[in-house]
Amino acid sequence: MLVNYNEQIKTLSSLRKGEFKQGLKLDIPEIDEYFRLKPQDFGIWLGHANVGKTSITIYLMLLYAIKHDQKFLIYSSENEPYELIQRLLEFILEQPINRIIPTDFNAGIAWIKKHFQFIDNSQLYTYKELLAEAVRHRTIFKYDGFLIDPYNSLAKDRDMLKGISTHEYDYEATTDMRLFCKQYRVTIWLCTHANTEAIRQVYRDGLYQGYPKTPESSSIEGGGKFVNRCDFFAVCHRFIQHPTEFMNSQLHIKKVKSISSGGRCTPLDDPIMLKAITNNVGYAINNESLVKKLKGIKAPF
Repeated sequence: MLVNYNEQIKTLSSLRKGEFKQGLKLDIPEIDEYFRLKPQDFGIWLGHANVGKTSITIYLMLLYAIKHDQKFLIYSSENEPYELIQRLLEFILEQPINRIIPTDFNAGIAWIKKHFQFIDNSQLYTYKELLAEAVRHRTIFKYDGFLIDPYNSLAKDRDMLKGISTHEYDYEATTDMRLFCKQYRVTIWLCTHANTEAIRQVYRDGLYQGYPKTPESSSIEGGGKFVNRCDFFAVCHRFIQHPTEFMNSQLHIKKVKSISSGGRCTPLDDPIMLKAITNNVGYAINNESLVKKLKGIKAPF
């Protein structure tokens, strides 16, 4: 089937006139310049273990939920749902769980339930089974984004592997995820880990001498096919054992397929810097809480 030429010309015309639809902004320039939430995008998030990929991804989702009323479905095999709900509650109220008063606790839980739903992680899924589960949930919860955390925790489809290599399997998995995004107009964020060689790499000199290097997009488990298939590729990094830098998370945007709809790669040595708020209840840029920047002093409920 050939494409509709008129539709393509219509898109080109909107680009020429500066009317092309942009991804969602947060009105936080330090983020908006490089990153936007876009329907149908398939995105990869890479990082070493324990650097905070899950925290950063759900925090960003929370910001888009506050700003644009977006809804998200989450499958996280490495975190219990109550832990993620606790984290979201602490993020939105910027208080540790044991300091949240009952009225805020109840209101916060009700708001989170409206914007976030979680797939039970007591069952092991292949990627196909997980996508089928996500489709089933769309009948009752019209989510805008789907977080899969992480890819390497999914079971392999043994029947598929009888006829193809693991390399081909990963290509089919990422292709099916891309098609899922297009079909349902949902963005998928897929968390991944760095490979063994990348874990061994450390800085040889400077402020971070001896500390693990920021992974490259090629450092992902399974190789470069992931960056080839995705619409955006982000790397989270944090020097978790550094005496002063452990509170600072770096967000490197390594690929933005459509710069026409907003966003671009971060400069090599100038990533988005997110500083953890005291008690680990959120993030700040230039010492300004991002949640407070969006909602003011009052919670959005």
